[in-house]
Amino acid sequence: MIRRLVEIFEGLRIAGTALRANKVRAVLTTLGIVIGVTTVILITCIILGLNKSVSGQFAFLGSNTIYVSKFDWWGSNWREMMRRPDITIDHVRRVEEESELAIAVSPYAETRRMVSYREHKLKRLDVAGTNENYIHTNPTRPEIGRFFTAVDVQRNRHVCVLGSEVSRKLFPDQSPIGRRIKIGGIPFQVIGVQEKIGKLFGQSMDEYVMVPIGTFMKEFGARHWMNIVVKADDARNIEELEYEIRGILRKARHLGPLDPDDFGVNRQSSIMNAYLKIMNGVYIGGFLIAAISLLVGGIGIMNILLVSVTERTQEVGLRKALGAKRWMIGWQFLTESAVLCSVGGLIGVFFGYLGSKAVNNFLPTTMPLWVVVFGVVFAAVVGVFFGMYPAVKAARLHPIEALRYE
Repeated sequence: MIRRLVEIFEGLRIAGTALRANKVRAVLTTLGIVIGVTTVILITCIILGLNKSVSGQFAFLGSNTIYVSKFDWWGSNWREMMRRPDITIDHVRRVEEESELAIAVSPYAETRRMVSYREHKLKRLDVAGTNENYIHTNPTRPEIGRFFTAVDVQRNRHVCVLGSEVSRKLFPDQSPIGRRIKIGGIPFQVIGVQEKIGKLFGQSMDEYVMVPIGTFMKEFGARHWMNIVVKADDARNIEELEYEIRGILRKARHLGPLDPDDFGVNRQSSIMNAYLKIMNGVYIGGFLIAAISLLVGGIGIMNILLVSVTERTQEVGLRKALGAKRWMIGWQFLTESAVLCSVGGLIGVFFGYLGSKAVNNFLPTTMPLWVVVFGVVFAAVVGVFFGMYPAVKAARLHPIEALRYE
């Protein structure tokens, strides 16, 4: 056992000596491996970072929440969906009255208006109308102040709740609670400011103002696209809730058994599934590009090792004549290939790390430890695969013929 270990380490020493003797050739040989591993690492870091970021950003949609809309979020026939009847407040009431699985139902209608407070003005800001159940159907809560009450909604009061970014811009040096702002020239009293959500695909999710749904329809008109947000008591009941909502709305819209839905029932999982399909395609494309680079690099290493076998034929013959076994000769050349590729893998990981740091200024990236290990191990496997043929060729050399070689 000890003898075998000594022989293995001796093979490693000889391989290292051979690589040091041809430094420039070794560096040039590993370039393909470096480029391939760098590409794999960089793409993996970007996709892992995007997946983590998007999953966190979509978390506010809620895994146990359904969004009923005029549109399917991932529908392709937009002309057909534009001709669908609008979702109305009557549909909201039908869902509230007839659903047995929903624990909260809130309408959500939107328009764009100028919002101002003294000299501060925000043009074309999102203004939403909803009811008191919004804080139950969405994960955000008031950071300061309060949200609408049922009385606010029933009496169509002119009160509003601000997104955190709107509060910061309109009231940079004071509390907005109790202040009166103008929405489309109409005065509203600020009663609360919502928690910060953050950004989704680079767009701020905190630039909005919410008012009671009745006040919204009275002041800004009833003909606005309206969504219905419905929350289940548990994410495990989300499919049953979806079937129930479809049945209620099909009945409300007088659709026949064979008529297709003229509304969309959407949920968080549909977005994530579509996103992951896109990312899988991107990852496969990037991996194919990297695989081509690794293939070229591996072929380059195999060619260099074949040249090395030719150059060192007499050395191989001498070692065999002195008692070296076939596996020891093969191990030496296989070790050279694996070491070359492993070093190339380490350099590729380093460049991939630098690249991910640079990309992180534009896109979220993350680099867990397993990515580093994967990069080096993957490069070493490439080295073993492409070093196999030169190693076998060297191991099969006849000692007498090798010693005669010139």
